[in-house]
Amino acid sequence: MDWLNTQARRVPTWVVYGLGLVPLGFLIWGALFGGLGPDPVKAIERSLGERGLQFLLASLAITPLRRFGLNLLRFRRALGLLAFLYASLHLVAWVWLDMGLRWSEMLADLTKRPFVILGMIGFLVMIPLALTSWNGAIRRMGALAWGRLHRLAYVAILAGAAHLALLSKVWTTEVLVYLVLTLGLLALRLLPRGGIRQRAQA
Repeated sequence: MDWLNTQARRVPTWVVYGLGLVPLGFLIWGALFGGLGPDPVKAIERSLGERGLQFLLASLAITPLRRFGLNLLRFRRALGLLAFLYASLHLVAWVWLDMGLRWSEMLADLTKRPFVILGMIGFLVMIPLALTSWNGAIRRMGALAWGRLHRLAYVAILAGAAHLALLSKVWTTEVLVYLVLTLGLLALRLLPRGGIRQRAQA
């Protein structure tokens, strides 16, 4: 772990941002040159949503990994902001490409369709997280209040995973993996730190 931590400290955070934008580049390329299958709008929506969920999972994995000796804390902000970026683009794709700015239909979906409601809840709770992701916010709010606010990430990940499961309608292996990872990470965050270290050393 010491070697991995040393190597991680040598990686600039902009590298994480750059790598995080690579999937978006491939998606744009596919949209422009017809590589997204028979329903490109659905492909764009799903890809953006899944990337947001993946980066949110990665950001929540930072703390459990630290308990096992791997310190990637300096990358957590980048992962969280990438999650918010992809979630925002997922919403834009739904509003613009899928629903065609038909606001009345979207409002109806927000009252009748559970997967839409959960997706919107997940996005809304990510907004204050993104707005307070800079160091100045921590100083102004205080570390304790800031930490409490950022527990909203738990709500976001649960809402995102449930949104994907309900949207998929079929319990595929992919959906089950996302759900297991989500519940597993949340369980690790809630377990006492001493218990984690003892298990890791066993």
